[in-house]
Amino acid sequence: MSGHGFHVHGPHDHELEHAASGGHGHGHGHGDGHHAAPAEEHSGGMSTTSKIAMCTAVIATFGAIFAYMGGATQANAGIYKNNAAIKKTEASNQWNYFQSKSTKQALAEFARDTATDDARKQGWQAKVARYEQEKTDIQTEAKKLEAEAGKWDAQSDEQMHQHHRWAQATTVLQVSIALAAIALLTKNKWLERAMFGVAAAGLAVGVLAAFHL
Repeated sequence: MSGHGFHVHGPHDHELEHAASGGHGHGHGHGDGHHAAPAEEHSGGMSTTSKIAMCTAVIATFGAIFAYMGGATQANAGIYKNNAAIKKTEASNQWNYFQSKSTKQALAEFARDTATDDARKQGWQAKVARYEQEKTDIQTEAKKLEAEAGKWDAQSDEQMHQHHRWAQATTVLQVSIALAAIALLTKNKWLERAMFGVAAAGLAVGVLAAFHL
């Protein structure tokens, strides 16, 4: 208890403080020094607790990066899908315009065929030819817009696939951090090994995400 109120330490905080003190905190209050700290913590090297704590910090850092990348790719997927929808709408408008020109061409052809003099027939034929050219241009533009929409859809799907990879990697790293906390509390060696194994798997999935695999 400090002068400003109570401060409650969690189990993980206690383990980190114990590691930082070199494991000597258990000897306080015993003047004869019979309760010596484990040889592992007096050997001059890093204790198991310190190693796990350091690895947890590294894993958490990678987890934060993966989470950010997952959010970014999800946002990109939404933007690309919206762009695809815009291009599809524009293509649909072009096809409607194409249909309008086809209707006008059909009417012009009917007028040409029913005209009684050559001058009127030539005038309607010129309109038919103009509508035909306009239809060709409109069709080309509509197909171009459809192709662009397809590209945006493909990019959106790719980004969503990458987002799922980043999400998988983040989840696996979170599991690794949970195992690290349990390993710190229980001092269980196989949990410690499991933590490292799961962390390696999470990093591997992150590599797959980075290479769009």
